[in-house]
Amino acid sequence: MIVVALLYFVVALWLSCYSLNALLLALLAWRVGHRPPSPRPPTPERWPAVLVQLPIYNEKYVATRLIDAICALDYPAERLSIQLLDDSTDETVRLVACRVQRWRKRGFDIVHLRRPDRRDFKAGALQFGLGQSDAPFVAIFDADFVPPTDWLKRTMRHLLADEAAEIGMMQTRWGHLNRDYSPLTAAQALALDGHFGVEQRARAAGGLLLNFNGTAGIWRRACIEQAGGWRGDSLCEDLDLSYRAQLRGWRMGYDPAIVAPAEIPVQLTAFKRQQYRWAKGSMQVARLRLAALWRSPLAWWQKAQATLHLTAYMVHPLMVLLLLLTPLLLWQGWPAPLADQAALLGGTSLAGLSAPLLYALAQLRLHGARRGLRHYRAMPWLVMLGAGIALNNSRAVIEGLFGKRGGEFRRTPKFRVEGERSTWQQRDYTLPVTWDTIGELLLAAYALGACVIAIVQRQWFALPYMALYLAAFGGVAGVALWQRRAIAQRSSGRTWGRFERSNEKQSEIENYPVSTLIYKVGAKETAKK
Repeated sequence: MIVVALLYFVVALWLSCYSLNALLLALLAWRVGHRPPSPRPPTPERWPAVLVQLPIYNEKYVATRLIDAICALDYPAERLSIQLLDDSTDETVRLVACRVQRWRKRGFDIVHLRRPDRRDFKAGALQFGLGQSDAPFVAIFDADFVPPTDWLKRTMRHLLADEAAEIGMMQTRWGHLNRDYSPLTAAQALALDGHFGVEQRARAAGGLLLNFNGTAGIWRRACIEQAGGWRGDSLCEDLDLSYRAQLRGWRMGYDPAIVAPAEIPVQLTAFKRQQYRWAKGSMQVARLRLAALWRSPLAWWQKAQATLHLTAYMVHPLMVLLLLLTPLLLWQGWPAPLADQAALLGGTSLAGLSAPLLYALAQLRLHGARRGLRHYRAMPWLVMLGAGIALNNSRAVIEGLFGKRGGEFRRTPKFRVEGERSTWQQRDYTLPVTWDTIGELLLAAYALGACVIAIVQRQWFALPYMALYLAAFGGVAGVALWQRRAIAQRSSGRTWGRFERSNEKQSEIENYPVSTLIYKVGAKETAKK
C-alpha cells in the first residue's frame, strides 16, 4: 500500500504544477491588463498583397457563409487573393463552386482548388496552396469563422509596424457566434475566453512561446518557409509550425482586441472529437520538439513554460489515475508515514480544477463586469465538462505519446446554429456515441463507490472530489446519450434545412457542372477545366 500512496502523491504533485502555472499565467495576464494600451499602428500608404487560405472539408452548412465574409473584408481588391482549399467529398463541392463563381464575376481573385488526394490533411492543403501563390502574407480561416470587415487591416497593421520583421505570425482572439445556445456552448466559450484572455495574453506579454491557433491569424510567408513549411507530422500542425518558427528566432504576436467570431460545437461528441485531436496533436508536438526546445538558447523560464504548454493535456490521464487510486487508499487506510499529509495533498491533487475558475475570472477583462459575471454562470458546467472528458483525452494523450506520427485529421462538424431555436439533430455530419461513453459510465460508477467508501471510512476530505468525478463522468455520458436519442428521433425527417437551401437556388447549383467551376489541380500544374 505504501507504493500506491507514493504514486498518489506523485500524481497529486504533478497536477499541482499545472494548477500553479495556471495561477501564474492568470496573475501575469491581470497585470498586463492594467498597462496602458499600445498606440494604434499607422495606416500604410500601400497595402501589401495578402493571400487568404480557406481549408475546408465537407462543410456544406458554413462554407458559403465563410466565403461571403472573406469577400466582404475591407481591403484593396487588387491586393487580395483567396484560395478555397477544398478536399470535400459531398455537396460542399457544388455549393462552394457556385459561390466562388459568383464572386469571380464580381471581380474577386478567388479560386477553388481541389487536390488529387488528402495527403497530410489540413497541413497538406495549406502547403499545397502556398505553391499556387507568391503573396508575402498569408491569412488562414477555418470554415466556421465569420471575420468582421475590418479584421484584415487591423491585423496587418501590427505586422507592417514591425520594422525589424521579427514577428512571423499575428494571432487574433476567437469570438463566439452561439455562446448562449446551450450550457455546453456556454461552457466551451468560457474555456476559450480563458485561453485567449489569459494564456495567450500572458505568453505574448511575458515573452513566452505561444502558438498559432489554426485560424484567425496571419503569417509572414518567409516565416513559414524558414521554419520548414506545413507538415503532417502531428494533428496540431499549427502548434508544430509555431514552435519550429520560434525555435528559429521568430516571434509570435497576439492582439486580444481583434476578434473573429466562430461557431462552437453544439454536439458533445463533436466537442470530444475536437478535444481528442488537440490533445493527441499537442503530445505529438511535445515528442517532436521538446528535445530541441531544451537544447535551444532560450531562458530556462521560457523552456519550463513551453514544456507545461505542450504537455498541458497530461492533466487528464493524471486525473483518471487519481480517481483510480483514491478508493484503494480510502479503503485500506493511509500508511502511517503519510497519513498526516493525506488530507493536504487530497485537496492539492485536484487543484487543477481551479484553472478554469482562474481563467473565467480573468475573462472578465474581455467582457466587462456585467457581461463577465453573466458568462461566469457557466462555470459549474465547465468544471464538470473539463473533468468529464478526461477519459477521452487520456486515450488521445497515450496515442500522441506512443502512437505513430500524424494520423487521420477528423474535423469537428459544424451545423450553422444561429439561434436558440435552431435545430441541428436532423442534419448530416452528426456523430454517433463513442465507446468512451461506456468507460465514462463505468468511471462514474467507480466514483460512486469511492463516495460510499469515503462516507464509511469518514474520510470527508475526499468526498467532494469523488462526487465531482461522479457528476462529471455521469453527466458527460448522459448528455452524449441524450443527444444521440434526439438525433434518432429526428432522423426520419432529415432534410437539407433552411440554411443551406437559402445559400443557393437548387436549380442554379444543379445547372453548373462542377468541372466548369473548379480549378482541378494535377501533380504539376493548375488548369481551369
